This record gives sequence, structure tokens and C-alpha cells, in this order.
Amino acid sequence: EVQLVESGGGLVQAGGSLRLSCAVSGFTFDDYAIGWFRQAPGKEREFVAAISGSGNTAYADSVEDRFTISRHNTKHTAWLQMTNLNPEDTAIYYCAVENYAARISYSVGRYDYWGQGTQVTVSS
Repeated sequence: EVQLVESGGGLVQAGGSLRLSCAVSGFTFDDYAIGWFRQAPGKEREFVAAISGSGNTAYADSVEDRFTISRHNTKHTAWLQMTNLNPEDTAIYYCAVENYAARISYSVGRYDYWGQGTQVTVSS
């Protein structure tokens, strides 16, 4: 059974930092690209960051230079380090995997499995 479990969300003041984790089980982690998405109330789910199986990364313009995505294939875990957070970053954050490790995809529809999400709230 494929499982993705996010953790690390919470309430933080503007300018603060959080580190989200995504623990994955049930498939060969190396074969999958990892993506982080977020969804704010009343808005569509949007791309945040992604990392290929070989470690290539991509970021949304809104988080470039503030967020860092990483992965550890042996530990079957991915992380999203978020710094200099602002209230516009408030959302439920989801990790997802795509069964194509070589590609970085920006579209929700490309991803095969999703976690349950973790809430990030940034106060002003």
C-alpha cells in the first residue's frame, strides 16, 4: 500500500521558518519524483516545489530563494524547508509523488499519489 505522510506544519509568525517532512512507503522511492503543493482556502491547489530522482529541483516564483526541497532516498523521506514565511504562505501543504523520477512536473494531474496534507499558518 502506497502511503505518504506529511508532518511539521503549524503556526508561525511572519518571518519564521518551518520544515515539512514527507515520509513515503509502499513503493521504490528512487523511481519517483517528489512534489510539494499547497492549497489556501477558496483557491486551487498550486505547485510549490519539486525534486527529481537525481536531485534536480524547481520552485514556484513565489517561494524561490525562501523554500528548499530535498530528499533522502535511503530514508524514503522528502523535506520542504521554508524560511522567511509570510501570511500569503498560509495553506494546507501536500506532498505528492510521480512515477517518473527523471521528470519535474508542475501540474497536479501529473502526480500519482498524495499525502493527507499538513496545515501551515503564518500570522502577521
